[in-house]
Amino acid sequence: MNTAVVILNWNGKELLQKFLPGVIRHSANADIIIADNGSDDGSVAMIESSFPEVKILRLKKNAGFAGGYNAALSTLQADYYILLNSDVEVTAGWLDHLIHWMEHHHETAACQPKILSFTDRKKFEHAGASGGFIDKWGYPFCRGRMFATLETDHGQYDQPAEVFWASGACMCVRASVFQKLNGFDESFFAHMEEIDLCWRMKRAGYAVYCVPESAVYHLGGGTLPKRSPHKTYLNFRNNMMMIHKNTMGAPFPILLTRCILDFIAAIKFLSEGYVNDFLAVLKAYLDFYGNIKQRNSIRNEWKRKLNLAGVSMIYKNSIVAEYFFRKKRKFSALRGAFTKASKSK
Repeated sequence: MNTAVVILNWNGKELLQKFLPGVIRHSANADIIIADNGSDDGSVAMIESSFPEVKILRLKKNAGFAGGYNAALSTLQADYYILLNSDVEVTAGWLDHLIHWMEHHHETAACQPKILSFTDRKKFEHAGASGGFIDKWGYPFCRGRMFATLETDHGQYDQPAEVFWASGACMCVRASVFQKLNGFDESFFAHMEEIDLCWRMKRAGYAVYCVPESAVYHLGGGTLPKRSPHKTYLNFRNNMMMIHKNTMGAPFPILLTRCILDFIAAIKFLSEGYVNDFLAVLKAYLDFYGNIKQRNSIRNEWKRKLNLAGVSMIYKNSIVAEYFFRKKRKFSALRGAFTKASKSK
């Protein structure tokens, strides 16, 4: 059993100096690799001088999260890939718990630890919390995080649970499945590519889990700030790409509903003075529908490869209605059920 902990780096020298020593200390049974995405801040020289035990993969350019990891992982021989952000503090036993789960649950293609906030250590962190889900309209949310509301961790989500997606901030992936599914969709560049991958895993008959015995602390915002028009653009565009590619039935009723809801979100950006975010939503729609023929070709290709009738753990109700109208701020307060897979591996 061979495990590769792979940290994708782009100009993250200070983050690596802060967090890499803990990764080395708590990952004794794994190879640790820094995949450098064309940094120019001295990151590589610092790693070579301060952490000679760490292997460095030099990538030619910044290909984003998706392209960077695809390029790096294609060169590695391992049973499990651990995708780890450079701004994550790991804890004792974090890796052992994830690998133990994968070794004893062969239907699991990916899993994640419980992800807590580095800056407010009693709260869940936005990017993953205790496992991710989507609702029937394709909106992501988590056990422990609903939109911008972060729950305090009282151990309420400490049981291992099947989820819809595992967070790319810290994600254990079965290497054979990752390669079988051609890895991440590089057209995403960054944001939601891990949800897209997990959706394809489920369509192929695999499961995705959160294993909260393993816990890490995520700083967040290491690549793009929380308020970023480019991030807004990627989130809106990539969400449409993901829905269009993976919805088994006709995707356009869902996309039409999302168009209405996204237009409301765009108007809200404008009313709050975030003109560039408003324009980013419009650009996302123009780019998505401007390439619809290509997207249809990709959708049809994956439909031939992954022809299952349904997947598990999609929330059957609207998370927008639950959160904004019914004022449900906690995952445990949600009404309704989640879908079940039509087949299992």
